[in-house]
Amino acid sequence: MSVVQTVKIVGLAAVALTLSVEWLGWLLRRLKPWRASRGPLKEVLFFPTEIACVEFLFSPNSLYPCSCLLLHGVETSLSRLLRHILSASSSLDVCVFAFSNMDLSRAVLLLHTRGVTIRVLTDKDYTVIPGSQIGLLRRAGICVRYDCDAVHMHHKFAVVDGRRLITGSLNWTLTAVQSNKENALVTEEPDLVQPFATEFRRLWHFNDPERRYPPCIGKNAANSSPKGGRC
Repeated sequence: MSVVQTVKIVGLAAVALTLSVEWLGWLLRRLKPWRASRGPLKEVLFFPTEIACVEFLFSPNSLYPCSCLLLHGVETSLSRLLRHILSASSSLDVCVFAFSNMDLSRAVLLLHTRGVTIRVLTDKDYTVIPGSQIGLLRRAGICVRYDCDAVHMHHKFAVVDGRRLITGSLNWTLTAVQSNKENALVTEEPDLVQPFATEFRRLWHFNDPERRYPPCIGKNAANSSPKGGRC
């Protein structure tokens, strides 16, 4: 083999090696997002949210576009939160201090019509405040219980299908969503989800109206059973 041929072969090998390294780097960059997407869901939402129409989430198959005057076609913290709630296919456990946001209430009611099992636990002093959605949920047949302790039940979390956690400072109220500086963390990390699911079960059992003695009595006390039945 001549020197010229040897040089050519070495040159071609060097080019091939360079291309291989570049191709491998490109492949790893392509695979990195895919590998990351296989991990547990993690998303952080900040409020106040941009005020925009969310009708498309409730009527995705509508033949007619919404004619309201709000901004359309944008994703906001509220729309992301609603998407996570509406992803429920079997169960939704809600544990919130105050619940007066109509969009969030509408999402819960929609899940109820789909046959999703829903349980709502809230603070006893905030069940009948002006604008509270608790009465509307109960009248629809959703099981609601209120915490009877002398101190406030100040949690703000929900567990979707037993595997997705929504928690943070955000109360489910119009003021919290549109005015306050709030946050919500959404995750499917089992080490975070399961303690909240366990705490919900504990509080739900503790506040069973048929177990508590003495029963909760007061102007804010309401029948926690849907349509008069036991939940």
